[in-house]
Amino acid sequence: MKQINKFLNKHSANLTVLLLLVAQQSVGQQEFSAENWGTFNRNYNGDRYSPLTQITKANVGGLKLLHTFDLGNDVASFQTGPVVIDGIMYFTTDTITYAINAATGALKWKKIRPVKDPRGMGANRGVAYYKGVVFRGASDAHVIAMNASDGKIIWDIAIDEATIPGVSIPMAPIAWNGLLFIGHAGGDNVGITGHVYALDVNDGHVVWKFSSVPDSGPARSTWPSAANGVVITGGAFWTNFTLDTKNGILYIPAGNPAPDLDTEVRQGDNLYSNCVIALDTKSGKMLGYIQVVKRDSHDWDVSAAPVLITTKNGRHIIASANKDGLLSVIDRGVLTTGSNSTLDSSKTLSFIYAVPTTVRENMDVPLSREVFTHFKPGLSGGSEWNGAAYNPQLDMIYTGTNDWGISVKLLPIDSARMVPGPGMIWFDGTLIIDSISEARGWLSAFHAKDGSTAWKFKSPAPILAGVTPTAAGLVFAASLNGDVYGFDASTGKLLWKTSTQLPNGGGVISYSVNGKQFIAVAAGMKSALWPYPSKANRMLIYGL
Repeated sequence: MKQINKFLNKHSANLTVLLLLVAQQSVGQQEFSAENWGTFNRNYNGDRYSPLTQITKANVGGLKLLHTFDLGNDVASFQTGPVVIDGIMYFTTDTITYAINAATGALKWKKIRPVKDPRGMGANRGVAYYKGVVFRGASDAHVIAMNASDGKIIWDIAIDEATIPGVSIPMAPIAWNGLLFIGHAGGDNVGITGHVYALDVNDGHVVWKFSSVPDSGPARSTWPSAANGVVITGGAFWTNFTLDTKNGILYIPAGNPAPDLDTEVRQGDNLYSNCVIALDTKSGKMLGYIQVVKRDSHDWDVSAAPVLITTKNGRHIIASANKDGLLSVIDRGVLTTGSNSTLDSSKTLSFIYAVPTTVRENMDVPLSREVFTHFKPGLSGGSEWNGAAYNPQLDMIYTGTNDWGISVKLLPIDSARMVPGPGMIWFDGTLIIDSISEARGWLSAFHAKDGSTAWKFKSPAPILAGVTPTAAGLVFAASLNGDVYGFDASTGKLLWKTSTQLPNGGGVISYSVNGKQFIAVAAGMKSALWPYPSKANRMLIYGL
């Protein structure tokens, strides 16, 4: 016994480190178990599919509201995608991070971090969780790491672009293999181009940085108006990323070029804006890209996370549902072979098909400087920050979308060529948005194999919230009029409906605590872009 004690005393520090590493490894393995909702879109591939089966087609009608967490005076653009790890739910607003008991709604902790220079629209879409730490961005272009147990800040760093007017970080980051992957928004603001960072999770230092508009090379030449003094702007990152962990590939959706509406002023293909881009996670090297929206004159960003799917017939695809009102399905099979270093990045991703997800009108009518042109989808989508979802059992892809139009007239050419000041919004057009009373939404199901429609549901308001299919053959969604839905995932039959009495624009997630399955909805979205009244932000927890 004396020898054992002597050994323990001598090696106690090493044993403590070993036990910590074992605990961290255990947490890392548990993050995406069936019980947890580990990222904004549940898992690294982003398919939002929950393996839970306690809530079924037979009993979903019995779902009821069990608990409500009210954010009090913190009423904001509540677009957060909650993350649940081992019974604790983490979510955000622009200035506050919350941790609550995911089974009871009781507050565990909240961390207030004031922002002196708020930018963007006040949205923040949530956290990444990695080995006992939660990470998030903020509207002042800072990235913050917090202890998941108490919210204590571990590090808080400003990205190098933070001093540029208009740069913000609303996206929920993603963490893997010791790195935190995050990008910044601001692509509608003069002079801002997009960047993605891989940060060391331990201290936030930059491991690599990717630019959506490189300083030199072939892509730079696709912005020809720069030679005439037009400031290169666009290609920023405001929504979430996905990861092919087997091959170490990060997939990112780059936003629109600016001026958003005026291709005569902007000219060129404007690479790598409006692209799905594949990056090597170790180096940031671009392995592939495909421009989903070309010569964009409608502000139709590639706006949602590219969902990584292996279909029932074994095909490796990307489901990219965006503001153009299309589900674009892309072949990524070349990048799953493990030999990517010598490939031509312009040829590794290819289109398979594209199918409409909402009403599309006057898409090909050129915008005019003399008269207004009405088109759908308008500047607000299509699909926005919540994109596609996938059920591997049914081999079906689901999309929630917005059906809302706009009329646009371009500025006179002399006015259009007058570049606004740094950081100013740059549309180059006069906008007349359709009345919000005319806005509708769609939830659609498509067969992944060929894009054929399985079913569609038309909602009385846009469906911007997350769409979540489950292994029990259900799919959940929510709309801006407050409705929350549970459908038969195969047929689209509505099996359950309730109302939050608030506009729903955040996550709709499924998780389990102590063997009991829950559905949670982030309710209440106060936004000038989406004029639905919202006097509260609440996290609502439903169960049987």
